[in-house]
This record gives sequence, structure tokens and C-alpha cells, in this order.
Amino acid sequence: MKKYIFASCKNWHLRIFNKLSDAMPEAWVYVSNTNELENQLLSFNPRYIFFLHWNWLVNEHVWQSHECVCFHMTDVPYGRGGSPLQNLILAGHKQTKLTALKMIKNMDAGPIYTKKTLKLDGSAQEIYIKAGELSAEMIKWIIENEPNPFPQQGEVVLFKRRSPEQSVLPKIATLPQIYDFIRMLDAESYPKAFIDYGEFLLNLSKAKFKNGRLTAKVEIKCKNETKVNTK
Repeated sequence: MKKYIFASCKNWHLRIFNKLSDAMPEAWVYVSNTNELENQLLSFNPRYIFFLHWNWLVNEHVWQSHECVCFHMTDVPYGRGGSPLQNLILAGHKQTKLTALKMIKNMDAGPIYTKKTLKLDGSAQEIYIKAGELSAEMIKWIIENEPNPFPQQGEVVLFKRRSPEQSVLPKIATLPQIYDFIRMLDAESYPKAFIDYGEFLLNLSKAKFKNGRLTAKVEIKCKNETKVNTK
């Protein structure tokens, strides 16, 4: 029986993993951090390691010794690099390609197993969940077909990883642009779009834009938490 490792640091992928492992009779292991991955590899020799969302650099010995498949939310070689969802939305894209890549030394530069269209509507959280479900379909196809990945072709366009400071709401923008800015940052464990207002930060989420009217949820926090009166 072939074995597979499903690697993700995002808890919303656990449901997708459970559904995938129930549907396929192979031996599966879920890992959520580097230590878990390294420990499993001491006794578990997988046919593939699938990286859906991973916040750490994968050690060279891992991808050299095992066939590692990562998923990137752009039509590579366009959009290699960090913060792909946010950079795509800021560039005005309404849809993209979710790409399954073989992991190599250079980030997002590996050969391609397959690509599927991914729509970029909804909040970042909703898009990440859709991407996870689409990744599961691609994983099934890769397991069933064991394809040889093909080299990337075309002009390389690099994306830069965004910093939390770049989540401040722009002062000059249209309402649709403000809507896109809020929703592209609206996901679990991500820094929300915010307004810097004196001693307070106004975090924005749950944006809706309909009939020319934009609404959003606002959470107000003190910059200095020690000044909050808890009595």
C-alpha cells in the first residue's frame, strides 16, 4: 500500500484531509508543522508529500529524498513568490489558476503536474477553502495517474510577500477597490485591513458591496493594550 503525507498549517484543511483519506484506501498522515513532518519521515516513506499551505522553508533533504507537491495560487511562471491571493486581487484578477508543482530549490519554479481554474470571488477565507477543495481533486488525479511534471514556460513575474503594515486601508481608492482590499485580507490568522485612528486600530472584515453601498464589520482595539480599563 502506498503512503502519502498531507501537510498544512491551516486548520481549515483538516476537514478536506479527512474527506480525502476516507475516499481513498491508501495510508495517510496529516502534519501541521516542521517537527511533525520530520518525525513522520523517520518511519514513514511516502510516495508523495502534498504541501497545501506551509509557512516554513522545507528542508532540502525532504524534497530531495521524496516527491514533494506544493500548490500555488497563480498561473506560473506568472506570480511566483509571496502573498499570491492579495497580489492577484490588487492587480484586478477575477480568477486564476491553482497550480500543482514539484518542489525544487527555487521557490515556485518547479515543473507542473496540473492546473485548474480558481475564481477569486468572496473573502480570502472563502477563497482559501475553495482552493483546498480544488487541491484535493488535484491530489486524487496525481495519485491515480502519477504524471511526469512538465517544465514551466513563459515570462517569469515575481510577487513580493506583503507585510502587516501594508494592510492599512488606502486613503485614495474607489468603493470597489476598498471592498477588494478588505476581503483579500479577511481570513483566519491573517492581519485584517485596518484604519490607524489615534490611539486605536479599526480592524475591518465581513465586507459586502451591493448596489453601490459598502458595509463591513469594525473591531476597535487600543494600540497600547495596557491602557484598556478592565475594571
